[in-house]
This record gives sequence, C-alpha cells and structure tokens, in this order.
Amino acid sequence: MSREKTTEFYDVAVIGGGAAGLTAAIYSARARLKTILFEKALVGGLATYTNEVENYPGFPNKPKGEDITNLMKAQAKNMGVDFKLTDVKSVELHGEEKTIETFRTTYKAKVVILAMGGRPRITKAENEEKYLFDKGISFCATCDAASNTGKTVVVIGSGDAAIEEGMFLTKFADKVIVSVLHHEGKMDCNEIAKEAALRNPKMAFVWNSTVKRFEGEDHLDTVVLKDLRTDEEIPVKCDSCFEFIGYIPNTEIVKEQIKLTRAGYIITNEKMETNIEGVFSCGDIRDKWLKQIATAVGDGAIAGYASEKYIAESETFHDVILQKEKPGLTFIYNAVDAESREFLIEIEKIENHFEGRLVVNRVDIYKSSGIADRLNVTEFPAVILTVEGKVKERIIGQLDSQKINDMLDAICVECHNK
Repeated sequence: MSREKTTEFYDVAVIGGGAAGLTAAIYSARARLKTILFEKALVGGLATYTNEVENYPGFPNKPKGEDITNLMKAQAKNMGVDFKLTDVKSVELHGEEKTIETFRTTYKAKVVILAMGGRPRITKAENEEKYLFDKGISFCATCDAASNTGKTVVVIGSGDAAIEEGMFLTKFADKVIVSVLHHEGKMDCNEIAKEAALRNPKMAFVWNSTVKRFEGEDHLDTVVLKDLRTDEEIPVKCDSCFEFIGYIPNTEIVKEQIKLTRAGYIITNEKMETNIEGVFSCGDIRDKWLKQIATAVGDGAIAGYASEKYIAESETFHDVILQKEKPGLTFIYNAVDAESREFLIEIEKIENHFEGRLVVNRVDIYKSSGIADRLNVTEFPAVILTVEGKVKERIIGQLDSQKINDMLDAICVECHNK
C-alpha cells in the first residue's frame, strides 16, 4: 500500500547546497524566513573537493574547500535552516506558490532559489573515476595551480578555457603538457591564445591525441594518451591532470520553465531574478563570467536578500496596496526626483480631504521597483486608484491633483451607493 504524500510549507526553498545555496539560505533564514535547503549529493558542492583554497578572503592558511563549506553549513543550521538530503524530482515554478516534489513529500514555497551548480564534463576514459577531484584530476586551475608548484601537469582540451588555464598553470608548474585532439598547430581556442601558448617554453603539446586511461596507486601519476592516427599508447608521467572539456549546468528539472542560454545556464539579472517572479538563481548554474567560491557567495547573498524583499513586497502588495475595505490611492515615485517629492504634499492634501474614507500608500521605487512592477508601472511619478482590491484608474506622468480628487469623489460616491 503506497503512502500518501505529506505537504510542508516554507517561505524559501533553496535547491542546491554548494557555497551559493548555503549563503542564500543563511541570508533568508536570518531575515526570519522559514527556509529549507535541498541537496541530493554532498553539502558544500564541488568546493569540497578542493584540497587547498588560497584565494577565498579571510582564510589565509590554505584550508580545504570542505573546511570552508562545513563552516557555512554550521552557520546555516544555527540560523534555523532545515536541510533535506534528497533528490528533487520535479518543480512547478509558476504562480505565487511554488511546488517542489521529492519522493515522499510535496513542498510549497513562496520563493525558490535555484543553486544546483554544475558538473565538469569528463573524458570517461578508463579508471577516471578513481582519480577525480582530490586524487589527481582537477577542473579548476585557479583553485589548484599553487599546489602544483614545481610539478608536471597534463591538460586535456584545446579550447579557450583549456589554453588560457594551461598558461596560468605555467606560473606555478615546471611543465604543462597539453593533449590536443587535432593535427599539429590546430586548436579550438582563439588565435591570440594559441600563439601565446605555442611560444610558452613551459608548454608542450601532444597532437592528434585523446585520453585512453589514467594510472597510479593512491594518486594519479600517469595519463595514458592514444595517438588517433596509429592507436599507439603514449604514457605521460605527471603529478596532476586538469580537464577543460566543458561544464554541464544541472538545469534538467527546470529547463522547460526557466529561460536558459544555449549552453543551458540560467539567465538572471543583477538581483539574481530569473524570468519567473519569485524564482531566483545563484552560483555556477547561472550565466556568469567567473565561477569561484567568492563569486558564489556573492550571488547567494544577493539571492537571499532579494528573496526577503520579494516576500515583503508580495505581502504589502496583497494586504496593503490591494486591500478591499476602502478605495485606495497608491502614489509611486522616485525619491531622487524633485517633481515627485514635491507632489507628496499634494498627496497629503488629498488624504486629509477624504478624512479616512481613503487608504493612501506612498511607494518609493528608488531602492526597489517590485511594487511598481506588480502594478505594471514603468514611468514615474504615477497614481494608481483601486476599488475592492482591483485597479480602477492609472494616472502616469503629469499629475493633476484636482483631477485625482474628482476621480476619487466619483469612486467614493459609487462605493457609497453600493
């Protein structure tokens, strides 16, 4: 007999437990929002596999990635974040109440933050899984270059990322050996990067090659390449291997709802807003230039803060702006605009004239245009008149206080006659 699913309700649901998701959860929980975080694999994300982190501010002693993310996890728990270590099966992101389905439970949330990150594309060569991340195969030169000082490393790939990261590695490693799929002199990167790499004395190239297998005892020590012309095996002794053959964003469960780039990354604005109201995204899953712990944390902070603002504005919009007890006047203005500020005096006169028969709201869009967006107002100043929770009139641009008074008089008479 199948067990009936239970339903749980939250203010904010964060999907993904990497640095971005953890930070977003910390910010939303600190704002007294009931927050849950879903992670199907390892809390901390890909950062947990980095042996030494040298460039995360405030941690000068080269901690492991997991040391940093464990602190984030503890901080989130201290803030009251609920953790659910399970796979999210599906989501429904449209509408004011979002739905997250897991195997046993349905979750409802006012806001969803997508922070599922991504995964590096791997070669799928023999024995690869034995050496991933902390056993010799890395995917981030910025993260792991310093730990390869004075060593020999292999780079797989010849695109812009592979060649540029390979050149960065030469600042630390003694030798960087690049496996290139194409004939000699042909790469997938831009010409400037290619010429710079070919001139770099620390870089060597194995043309017409692909990875056949990885070897080593407890740690990788040999990458066996295969010559695509002769099938000859080419063993390359090394201390580490860096794979730069692409990155796969974990957007499978949202790709039919969220606007993505051609490569599958989520498109957001600077507030981490997606194309769906109440849905935010942060970290490596979004379309961005630099993927680091520091940038993930920045994204998460914005997403968490934006979530709190979104929920507060939603409550104001429904409970205050669209209240049904009395006719309403909402004045939408920008505090930095002198004309808008001056009209505040006229709004006060109108409020006094109606002596409690009218609900008057003043909305400054200087810091957030959320309320204006919900009212479809893009020009300011503006006056919105509401009756029984519905917009009755919109007055945009040049405002005439007498005209507004006349409209309100007519509305109040109409309401009285009802």
